Amino acid sequence: MRQEERMGLILEELAGGGSVGVAEIAAKLGVSTASIRRDLQLLEKQRLLSRTHGGAVANSTAYELPLRYRGGRRRDEKRRIAAAAAARIGDDIASVGLTGGTTTTEVARRLADRQGLTVVTNALNIAAELAVRPDLKLIVTGGAARSESYELVGPLAEATLEGMNLDLAVVGVDGITVEGGLTTHHDIEAHTNRVLIGRARRVIVVADGSKVGRLAFARICDVSAVHELITDASAPAPELRRLAEAGIVITTV
Repeated sequence: MRQEERMGLILEELAGGGSVGVAEIAAKLGVSTASIRRDLQLLEKQRLLSRTHGGAVANSTAYELPLRYRGGRRRDEKRRIAAAAAARIGDDIASVGLTGGTTTTEVARRLADRQGLTVVTNALNIAAELAVRPDLKLIVTGGAARSESYELVGPLAEATLEGMNLDLAVVGVDGITVEGGLTTHHDIEAHTNRVLIGRARRVIVVADGSKVGRLAFARICDVSAVHELITDASAPAPELRRLAEAGIVITTV
C-alpha cells in the first residue's frame, strides 16, 4: 500500500471517529507501527492532525479531507458509480459539466475517449487528465484555486459558467439529505457549484453511501434541482426513500 493511500485511510478514520491509535491502525492496514508513526508525523506537519501518546486526534470537527488523500476507501464503489454516470452520457448529450471530487474524476476518466463531447469543469485535476485528449472539447473555468479540492471557485469561475448552457451536470457532494439539500465543506465552492447546476438541463449527483444522509457546512442547493442520485448499496435506505419521495431517481450500484 502506498504511503499516500495509507495517509488517506488514516484521515478517513479520523474524520469518522475523531482519533486513531497507532497499533490499531497498523493492524487494520497490515503495516508496521513504525510506518504509521512516520505517516502521522508527516500529516501533523501538514496540520491535518495532532499526534498524541499512542495515536492522533483530528484537528477539528468540521473535517475536509484533502483531495489527494480521498478515495482510499470505497474506491470500487466510486468506480461503479462513475461507470453508471458515464453510461447516462449518450449521443444525445453534447455538453457535460463536472464539479471536482474523486467520483467525478472517475467519471471524467470514462469520458476521455468520447468523440465530439464538450466537457466543462472547474476542477484542475480533471482538466489535466482531459487536456491531452484530442477527441473531446475541454473548457476550464477561471477562478481561485482551492488546494483541498483542486477546484477553481469564486466570481471568475461563475462568470465563465454563466455564459454556458449544459445538457448535463455531474455533481459531487460531501452530503445530501432531503432537508439540507446538497452540501459541501466550503461556502464559496458551494456557490460556484450552484451556478454550474443552474446552467444544466439535467443534474446527476454521484455520491458514495457515506455521503447520503450526511450534512456538511455549506448548502449548494435544494434537492429539487437534482434529477438522479447514483450511489452504492451502503447508503441508508430510509434516506434513499425520502429522496425518492422528493422526486429524485435513485440508482444504486
